[in-house]
Amino acid sequence: MVTQITKGIKISVDTEFKGTNYKNTKLLYAFEYFISIENQSSDVVQLNSRHWVILDSLNKQEVVIGEGVIGKKPVLQPGKIHTYKSGCLLSSTFGAMYGYYRMINLNSTKKFNVIIPSFRLITPFAIN
Repeated sequence: MVTQITKGIKISVDTEFKGTNYKNTKLLYAFEYFISIENQSSDVVQLNSRHWVILDSLNKQEVVIGEGVIGKKPVLQPGKIHTYKSGCLLSSTFGAMYGYYRMINLNSTKKFNVIIPSFRLITPFAIN
């Protein structure tokens, strides 16, 4: 598990290899990631959008930008945690993801970025 704290918001990420899939006769590797967003600040914050960079070992890069996470824009009171899981497909047996969440401090109305730490996506059979 990797963890990063930005402006009192703690992001923790864990991953799991889910198997292989074929799409248009191309072999893809499926991964699931589990995100925990913990508000360790004294302010109420809301997650408004996400910005992901997905990399694989074949030098393929995909950028994903969108509102909220899995259809939600969670509001986190101080001390509260929001968790969710999502996934991605890679063309190779290992890669990485990183990015940031765009949040708003509902007390001050200031917007800020919260770093999502870089994490690896590795198939068990690719580890030496």
